[in-house]
Amino acid sequence: MTGCTLCPRRCMVNRDLGEVGYCGVDSGIIVARAALHFWEEPCISGSRGSGTVFFSGCNLKCIYCQNRPIAIGQSGKRITAERLEEIFFELREKGALNINLVTPTHFVPQIREAIISAKEKGFSLPFVYNCGGYESPETIDSLESLINIYIPDFKYWSSEAATAFSSAPDYPEAAKAAIAQMHRQCPLPRFDSDGILQSGVIVRHMLLPEHVYEAKQIMKYLYNTYGDSIIYSIMSQYTPMQNFDKYPALSRKVKKKEYEKLVNYCIELGIENAYIQDGKSAEKSFIPPFDNEGVQQTERKDTNE
Repeated sequence: MTGCTLCPRRCMVNRDLGEVGYCGVDSGIIVARAALHFWEEPCISGSRGSGTVFFSGCNLKCIYCQNRPIAIGQSGKRITAERLEEIFFELREKGALNINLVTPTHFVPQIREAIISAKEKGFSLPFVYNCGGYESPETIDSLESLINIYIPDFKYWSSEAATAFSSAPDYPEAAKAAIAQMHRQCPLPRFDSDGILQSGVIVRHMLLPEHVYEAKQIMKYLYNTYGDSIIYSIMSQYTPMQNFDKYPALSRKVKKKEYEKLVNYCIELGIENAYIQDGKSAEKSFIPPFDNEGVQQTERKDTNE
C-alpha cells in the first residue's frame, strides 16, 4: 500500500497516507453490499445464493460500467479486515454456498489477511475471486491456496477497444497473463454432488454491441489455450446505462443476431463447458442495489466452529 503495484497500472501511490491511484480508493476497505446473490452462474449461485461482497473502487472504470456507483467509489462503508472476516461468517450463517469477492483487486492484501484469519478459525466455504481480468500475475500469485475459484472477465481482444472503453491499452496481454496464473492454481473444474463449483476457473465475456469479431477472437484464444479445462460464460446482458455520442453502438443492447453469431461460433470451435444467457438478462433488475446491506456490524454468534 505504500507504493501500490497491485494491478497493471502500477500507480505507485502511498495509499496508507490517503493517496489514491486510478482505482480511486486509499487503503481503507470499502464495501457497498454483502448479501446472498442469486444472479451468478448456476454453479456459483445454486438455489441458496452466493455470499457476495461488492467492493467499491475499480482499476478499470469502463465507460459503460453496469456498477458505476461502486466503480467510482461513491457507494459503500469503510470497514476493517476484521469486520470483513466477520462478514464471511455472517454470510455462511445465511446459507451462502461460497464467498464471492467482487472487484477485489485493489484490496488484495486486506482480503488475504481476512481469509487467512477465517481459515485459521475453521472457515471452509470456497472463496471466489470475481474480477475484471486486469490483474498482475504477482497479485494473483499471492492468493495461491486462498482462492478456490477464479471468475475473471476477458473483455477486449484489441488494444484499441481496451483503450477506448477502459483506458487500459495493455488489457489484452494482462488478461492473458492473469488467466494463465489462475488456471495454474485451479487447473480443472471440481463440483460437489449438487453441481456447485468447488474449484476451477470461469472466464466471462460480455458481448458488446458491434464487437462480435473481438468476442470470437477471445473465445478462439481461450479454447485453443485451455480447451474444456475452464468454464466459459458467454454473456448477452450488456445494459446501456447512458447514451454515448462517441460510441453510439454502446447506447443500445446487444442484438439477438449478434449474440447468436457468437454462440454458434463457440459451438463450431467445440466449446462444451459453457453458460449462455437469454435476452432477459439485459435488464437493470439484474444489477443489485448498492445499499450497504450486510456491511454494518450486527450482534452475532462466535465465529469459531
